[in-house]
Amino acid sequence: MSPLNIMVIGGTSGIGWALALHYLQAGHRVAVCGRDPGKIDADAARPYPQLKRYALDIADAAAIDHALADFLPAPLPLDLLIVSAGTYFNSRHHALDADATLRLLATNVSGLHHAFECAARRLLQQPVGAQRGQLVAISSVAGLLKDYPGASLYSATKRSVLSLCETYRIALAPFSIAVTAIVPGYMDTARLRELNGGDASGKPFLLSEAAAVREITAAIARRQPVHVFPWQMRWLVAVLNRLPTGLLKRRR
Repeated sequence: MSPLNIMVIGGTSGIGWALALHYLQAGHRVAVCGRDPGKIDADAARPYPQLKRYALDIADAAAIDHALADFLPAPLPLDLLIVSAGTYFNSRHHALDADATLRLLATNVSGLHHAFECAARRLLQQPVGAQRGQLVAISSVAGLLKDYPGASLYSATKRSVLSLCETYRIALAPFSIAVTAIVPGYMDTARLRELNGGDASGKPFLLSEAAAVREITAAIARRQPVHVFPWQMRWLVAVLNRLPTGLLKRRR
């Protein structure tokens, strides 16, 4: 199998970098994009000369276009785009100000749209094949929670991720382009530990990064439309969505 050309936006740390490493170890060409590529561990990256790094903000569509053009000069195709970039804000403990609100929207919603639009434009110009390319976005089980008065903006943005994936999936299916929405529960990343005082072990159904990478890459390989994991979290969300709105609001 020929090496694939893969771009990971939001790939300088956490699950994005773990996915980039997985594909690098398999021999693929990988471009990692983020606001600070310097966060990538130099020792971990050293064995992979096929790795390219780009400093960009997902909210900047022109920067995404430039990175794609630099990484993939003609006739190199884009095989896989993974958007792992995302911003989290705990509005239960802190009030959202204007800057935080705009950052959530620019990263989690319009940024994803920019990335998918840039990649889709490129994919549609590539030669038609049995499998023309694939777009992937990392959402969250928070996006599966039903809307209710007082629900968090973060959950709303993650519902938007699922909606955008569905829209692009319908639009691109006639052109043999797959779109996959990854919907994980808690993953034991450095960021999650940071948000929980250095220890995320109390989170329900917590998955290691390695286990999450196995789940995600298997779903990508199957070109699965939506993959929710772990299964326990999927059922927990289903139960929560059956609770009366007032009770669900108190739990959140």
